[in-house]
Amino acid sequence: MSSDASRERGASTVVERKFQCRTLLFLAYQSFGFLFGDLSLSPLYVYQSIFSGRLKPVQNEDAIFGAFSLIFWTVSIVSLLKYSVILLSVDDNGEGGIVALYSQLCRNAKFCLLPNHQASDEELSTYLKLGSSNRIPPSPLKRFIEKHKSTKKALLIFVLLGACMVICVGALMPAISVLSSIKGLEIEAKITNKSVLSRISCVLVIGLFVMQHRGSYKVAFVFPPIIILWLLTIFMIGIYNVIKWNPRVYGALSPHYIYKFFRLTGKGGWVNLGGVFLCVTGTEAMFGDLGYYRQIPLRVAFYCVIYPCLVLQYMGQAAFLSKNLSAVHISFYASIPDVLFWPVFVVSALAAVVSSQAVIASAFSTVQQCHAFECFPRVKVVHSRRWIPGQTYIPEINWILMIISLAVTVGLGDINRIGHAYGIAHLILVFVTTCLTSLAIILVWNQSLIIALAFALSFGSIEILFLSSYSLKILKGGWIPLVLSAVFMVVMYAWHYGSRKKYLFDTHNKVSTRTILALGPSLGIVRVPGMGLIYTGLATGIPASFTHFLTNLPAFYQVVVFVCVKTVPVARVRREERYLIGRIGPKSYRLYRCIVRNGYKDVCNHENYSENDFENELVMSIAEFIQLEAEGCSGKAEGSADGRMAVVRTSGKFGTRLLMSESSSFQEGNNINLPGALTVTSSKSPILKRLQAMYERESPEHITRPRIRFELQNVIYNDPRVKEELMELVEAKCTGAAYVIGHSNVKANWNSSFIKKFAIDLYSFLRKNCRAPVVGLNIPSISLIKVGMNYHV
Repeated sequence: MSSDASRERGASTVVERKFQCRTLLFLAYQSFGFLFGDLSLSPLYVYQSIFSGRLKPVQNEDAIFGAFSLIFWTVSIVSLLKYSVILLSVDDNGEGGIVALYSQLCRNAKFCLLPNHQASDEELSTYLKLGSSNRIPPSPLKRFIEKHKSTKKALLIFVLLGACMVICVGALMPAISVLSSIKGLEIEAKITNKSVLSRISCVLVIGLFVMQHRGSYKVAFVFPPIIILWLLTIFMIGIYNVIKWNPRVYGALSPHYIYKFFRLTGKGGWVNLGGVFLCVTGTEAMFGDLGYYRQIPLRVAFYCVIYPCLVLQYMGQAAFLSKNLSAVHISFYASIPDVLFWPVFVVSALAAVVSSQAVIASAFSTVQQCHAFECFPRVKVVHSRRWIPGQTYIPEINWILMIISLAVTVGLGDINRIGHAYGIAHLILVFVTTCLTSLAIILVWNQSLIIALAFALSFGSIEILFLSSYSLKILKGGWIPLVLSAVFMVVMYAWHYGSRKKYLFDTHNKVSTRTILALGPSLGIVRVPGMGLIYTGLATGIPASFTHFLTNLPAFYQVVVFVCVKTVPVARVRREERYLIGRIGPKSYRLYRCIVRNGYKDVCNHENYSENDFENELVMSIAEFIQLEAEGCSGKAEGSADGRMAVVRTSGKFGTRLLMSESSSFQEGNNINLPGALTVTSSKSPILKRLQAMYERESPEHITRPRIRFELQNVIYNDPRVKEELMELVEAKCTGAAYVIGHSNVKANWNSSFIKKFAIDLYSFLRKNCRAPVVGLNIPSISLIKVGMNYHV
């Protein structure tokens, strides 16, 4: 018996390992199409960028071999060692990128400038403090940053600088990749007119940006094969060139050739050193898009395929150029055998489109994460279940990137100048990542200052060396990412500054709970059937907009829920932990508070999630809270207390008390009874029912979205008021919900400084001209009530 059981366990273990191996290989296969496209296209333009300007006449075998040695060691140190070995382990619950690093810093220290943190946020299962321990005293650096507000601002600006560079890369990469891929037409098609090449590039650029709104899901299955075919092509071409032209190129792997390169080129070699850095552009995608894949698949793909293919391709080009020095301006296409030229040209053009798709999608993701931290104006974030998990599309950003990319393609039209702009953007992004990682080594993993300095100096010194070279290229195209990032930086910081000032104004002017409770259960007005959802940025207290509403209208809904939607510094919040429910005042007041907690990577799928779904989840969560409160366990097994608040897990006991059924043919008011259940009917007037039915028939979601019916089970409670409160809640839901949201007019005080007035005026302008809050919150216009408020900050 025991031997049979052990054999069964052994067989199941083998099956699990095979399944895990297949999953890892499949993720590695997918990563080729969505992560490594940009990095694999670098051979198209690296040598051309190095041997330009002052280095055009300096072309001999030692200089070519020295350039290859620089490329080899740059790829090995930056791409292989820094990113693949070290940074892939620096993840935030599987997520990577500069926002993930900033999130970890905010979780382990009080670095966030928006004071909406709550103790219950730390009880989330994904709120992990890696390496933290109560026995380890806080570092002096942590105490210094927490004590000085200016250091927090400087850290935020530094993070926003990296985010701006991600956006710039999303605009510049399509321009340089498309221009480089069609440069082969100068050889075979004899097209030397730059205006013709520019027009062809513009058509391709417009096409790839237009494809973005489809989410790439219809053609995404061909992305990995295209990049794999491209990698195999450059791998074979590299081997061919090494064997045919100069097998001695293997000796250039020695760093001694780097010394020879600078001895031959002198100052010109340092001036053009930035061209070498283009060989690692695209490496940041490994870390930035880590959340879509896993560490092991990315490492397998990079170690086994990407790294050897790139090294052999650069080696092959060096071998070819050592015998064909005059072809350096178009080294890649010149090194292709004539028979393979057109197939390779087609594959390179397809690879350029595929790699651009991934870079643009990374820019969308970064903007969405910055928006979650209130560092970017409101935009429409679109996600569909048919797309790649986690992939988003932002229409406004897509068209802005397209305009910038077209302007760069037409305005510059030169690969070298675009390469200067692209290299500076990527280099600053890499440097920001190095600095944030050094901070995380001290503050997140509680390592010594020596280790952090060793990391910063080892990689930061190399990046500063490249940056010093690029500083001489600012007037030759390098100014583009600096100007673009300055514009984006002003917009992003002004939005964050205005949001913070508005939040502090709300906090300072919030109404005390005692003042509201002193009005009595009726709140001094007529309470009518229905549910009022009052959206506020406050996690505690009563917003001033509610009292403003009460003083202008004589009636309000029987059930009032104050809803606060906020972002916590974690990647994702599990659905069962998302709602923090509480009560304001005695039970007879029917006042509740709901805090909806989202992670910076959480995206609402508007295709399958509507305002009705939110209302249903909210009602079920409040019902669970009412029952847990009656049973006296709101702070125990099913929830964790936070004063009067409790984390309600929607998989609790309410399923036995409150039933939620759906039917596509359900009509409100029908008496469809379930066994042992009490049906609560709506108290809407017949006229309102007919109007709502007409609106829903005209809605495009009417055919596909089922109707929801709530049934309260006939259960005997120790306190009869619990059942009464539950029935009142369900009746309010059946009657309908109204969404009350503030319509703010933010102005700076008359005695404010010029900079503050400019920031607040810009924030107010952006609020009026960007997407309305109802778009992001998915609030139906028929149920919306706006309350005007003036803010003088």
